Amino acid sequence: MPLIVVIEDDAGTRMLVTQVLKKEGHEVMSAEDGLKGLELIREFRPDVVVSDIQMPNLDGFGVLDRVRNDEALATTAVILLTSLQDRTHMRQGMTTGADDYLTKPFAPQELREAVNAQLNKLSRADAMRAQVVDKAVQIALTEQAQKISDLYETRLARSLSQQWPETGPVRDGDRFASATVMFADMRDYGLWTQRLSGAELSDIVRRLYSSVGDTVYLFGAHYMQFVGDGMLCVFVDANDTQSVNHGLRAVRAALGLADATKRIDAYVRQHFAGQDLPNFSLGVSLHSGPVAFAGLDGLIGSSGQTTPVGDTVAVALKLFQ
Repeated sequence: MPLIVVIEDDAGTRMLVTQVLKKEGHEVMSAEDGLKGLELIREFRPDVVVSDIQMPNLDGFGVLDRVRNDEALATTAVILLTSLQDRTHMRQGMTTGADDYLTKPFAPQELREAVNAQLNKLSRADAMRAQVVDKAVQIALTEQAQKISDLYETRLARSLSQQWPETGPVRDGDRFASATVMFADMRDYGLWTQRLSGAELSDIVRRLYSSVGDTVYLFGAHYMQFVGDGMLCVFVDANDTQSVNHGLRAVRAALGLADATKRIDAYVRQHFAGQDLPNFSLGVSLHSGPVAFAGLDGLIGSSGQTTPVGDTVAVALKLFQ
C-alpha cells in the first residue's frame, strides 16, 4: 500500500486531502507544519509527499529543499499545494525539484490524478531499473518523430511568445558549455491540416503552444522559440544553488508534456467528434551538449531575433528526420 505524507497547516484542508487519499486506498500520515512533516518523511520514507507552501516553522520550499538534498530521500515525489496565482512562485517550486503542483481550491479528482500520476511514474521507474535500462526515459523521449513542418504563421508565434514572462536575457554570442535542447513537435500535422479548417486548426495549435509554453516555463527553460507546429527550448543551469540541473528539468518538462497532450486529445474528442482525426500526440526529442546563441537580423523591417545554434541543436532537430 503506497504511503503518502500530507503537510498542511490548515486543519480543514489537511483533513480533506487525507480523507480523499485514504478513500483511494493509500496509507496517509499528516503533519501541521513543515518541521513535523519532515520528521515523518525521514522516519517513514513515503512514496509521495503532498505539501502546502505557506506554513509556519518551515514552508513547503524548505521541505522540498531538504528532501532533495538528502541522498536517502532525493527521489521522493513531491506535490506542492499553493493558493499563489503568480506563475513565478509556481516556477520556483518546479525549478527547485517539485514533481507537480496544485493550485487551491482544487477538486478531489485533481488531487487523486496528481498523486496517482506520481505513483505510476514510481512504478515505471522501478520496472526500468529491474531491466537495467537507466536511460529508458531519454531513449523513449528521443524516439524519431516526423519531419519538422513548415513554419507556422509568424504572427501567431509572435503573439504566443508574449504570453510567458521573460526567462532571462539571451544575447548574441552567449555560450553554454553544457545545456539541454528540447524540441516538441505535433505529430501527423499534415493530416490535421487536411481535415480541419484554418480556424479549427488555429484553435488546437494555440492550445498546444499554451500548454507547452506553460510547462517549459515552470521547469525553468532559459529560451523558447516557436518553430512550425512545435517549440524549441533550451535549458541551462541556473546561477542559484537551489535549481536542479538542466538535464533533469528538461526530462521532467518532457514528461509534463505527456499530461498536457492527453488534455488536448480529450478536448479534440469532445469538440471535433466525427471528423476522423488521429489521436493528438506530441513528439519530443532531447539532446545535451554545448549551445551558442547567434543574433539574426530582421527581414523586411521586422525586428531581429537571437537563436540557438550548434551541433547540440542540430542533433535534437535531426531526431525528427
